[in-house]
Amino acid sequence: MKTLISSVLAILMIVIFSGTNFAQAPVMGTAADFVFFSTDGAVSNSGISQITGNVGTNIGSNTAFGNVNGQMHSQDLVTAQCSTDVQALYADLDGATPNFFPSSLLGNGGTLVAGVYSIPSAATLNLQLTLDAENDPNAIFIFQIAGPLSTGAGSKVILINGAQACNVFWKVEGLVSMAAGSTMRGTIIANNAAIEMNSGDTLEGRALAIIGAITVDGVLAYTPIGCGSPVLTGPVAPDLGVAACYAVFSSNGPVTNTGVSYITGDVGTNVGLTTGFDALDVVGEIHPIPDGSTTAAAASLLVAYNNINTYPEDIELLYPAQFGRNLVLTPHTYVMNGAVTFTDSLYLNAQGNADAVFVIKIYGAVETSTYAKVLLINGTQSKNVYWMVNGSFDLNEYSVFNGTIIGNTGAISINSLATLNGRALTTGGAVNTAAITAVASPIPGNCSSVGISDTEITSDKSVVGVYPNPFNINTYITVNKPAFINHAEVRIFNILGTEIMRVNIIEQSTMISFSKLPRGVYFYSVVSNNQIVDNGKLISQ
Repeated sequence: MKTLISSVLAILMIVIFSGTNFAQAPVMGTAADFVFFSTDGAVSNSGISQITGNVGTNIGSNTAFGNVNGQMHSQDLVTAQCSTDVQALYADLDGATPNFFPSSLLGNGGTLVAGVYSIPSAATLNLQLTLDAENDPNAIFIFQIAGPLSTGAGSKVILINGAQACNVFWKVEGLVSMAAGSTMRGTIIANNAAIEMNSGDTLEGRALAIIGAITVDGVLAYTPIGCGSPVLTGPVAPDLGVAACYAVFSSNGPVTNTGVSYITGDVGTNVGLTTGFDALDVVGEIHPIPDGSTTAAAASLLVAYNNINTYPEDIELLYPAQFGRNLVLTPHTYVMNGAVTFTDSLYLNAQGNADAVFVIKIYGAVETSTYAKVLLINGTQSKNVYWMVNGSFDLNEYSVFNGTIIGNTGAISINSLATLNGRALTTGGAVNTAAITAVASPIPGNCSSVGISDTEITSDKSVVGVYPNPFNINTYITVNKPAFINHAEVRIFNILGTEIMRVNIIEQSTMISFSKLPRGVYFYSVVSNNQIVDNGKLISQ
C-alpha cells in the first residue's frame, strides 16, 4: 500500500511540476565570449562562413576562418582561462538532475518544455524540435546525451514563448555532427570528441569541444543575445562639426561631378574648385570656391579624423582583401591594417539598438566591387556608421554604401549609379562623383540644407519586406512605413544593372510580377523623393 501511494505521489508531482524550471543557469565564465572553442584540438573552417564571437583553441591552431566578427585566440592566457571555464561548465551540466527521459530520436515536430533531459545513448535530431519556455524567459533546457549527437539535413531547433538560445545546453558524450542546412540553438559541449558543421548550417549559440577538433564549412554561427549578455552600443560617435553639413567635401583638392547626381547636403572644397554639380539637383549649397564655410568644415574634419584615429579597436579584421562576402558586424570599433577589397555585401547589425555606433578604421586604400552593398539591419542607422580610411576610396558602379567616409589624404571616387547614404569627406585629395545619389542625414540645423530629418531618410532594412524570395512568378514588396505609400516606387534591375521595371507603391503590399521575365537574379531599389530608402536582391526560380 505504501509503495502504491508513493508511486501515485511521484506521478502527481511530475504532472503538477512538468512545466516548472528545475534547472539553474550554469556559469559560462569566459566561454560565453566564444562561438567556437576547443580545449585541445584544431579549429578550422572551409568555405565562406559568417562568424560572430571569439574563436580559439588552447592546444592547436585556428585556420582559414577569414574575417571573423570576434577575436582569434590560440594558446594564450585567454584560452587557458576559457579551457578551465569550459570544463567547469561541463561539470555543471553533467551534474544536473534529470527530470525527463525522452527517446533518442528528437524532433519530428515535437515540443518540449523546460527541464533536464537525459538520453542514455546516441541521439538524432530530425525535422523540427520546438522548445517552449511557456512565457518564462529564464526557462532552462539541458540535454544530457550519453553518446554522439547527429542532426538530419534541414533539421531545426525552434524557440517559442520566451525561450532563449542562451538558456539551452547540449552536453554530448561523443561526436556532434550537423548535416547540411541544420539550425541548432544553444551551447553545445562535446566531451572527448569533435564537432562538425556543414554547408548552410546555422548555430545560434556556441560549439565547445573538450579534447576534440572543430570543423566548419560555410556556416552562420553567432553567440546568443540575452541572459545578461552586454548590450552593444559601440564607441562614442565622433563630432563632425561643420563638416556634417556636407555630403561631398575635400579639405584640399578639387571636387568634380559628371552626369546627373542627386545630392542632399552641401558640396565643396577648401582648396581648389567645385565643378559639374547642378543646383537643381542639390538640396544644399554648392561652394564653387573656398569660403568661410569650407574653412570651418576643413578644421572640423581634421579634428574628427584625429579623434577617430585614437579610438582603441575592439576587433581586428585580419583579411582586408576578403572584406564583405556577407560578413555581419555588430556595434564595435574595427580595424583593418591593409588595403581593402570589398566584395558583395556587408551587414551591420545593431541588435535592436537604434543608437548603436559602428566605427571601421582602415589603414589602406578601399575598393569595392560592382553592386557592393553595406546593408543595415536590426535598427542600424547610417548616421551612426563611420569609416576612417587612410588611403584612396573607390565606390564602384551600382554600389550602395551607408555611413560617413572620413578619408585622410586620399582621393574619393563614387562611380556611376552608386548610392551613398552618408558623406564622402577627405582631409586631402580629389573627390569625383558620376551620376550618383548621396544623402547626408541628419543635417545639422545651422546648415543650408536644413529640413532633412532622421525620420525622412533612412536605410534601415526594416523599411521594406520581400516575400516570398526566392519565388516562382510573383513576389510582394511590403512597406512598413505608411509615409512611403503613394510616395515611393520600386525599380527593378537585371544582373547587368539595366532598369527593366518600375512599379508605384500605392498600398502597403505591392505585387511584382516576373511572368514575362526569364528566371534569374534581379536587384530592386525602393525610391522616394529621388532617394533610395531600401534595396536588395530578388531570385526568380
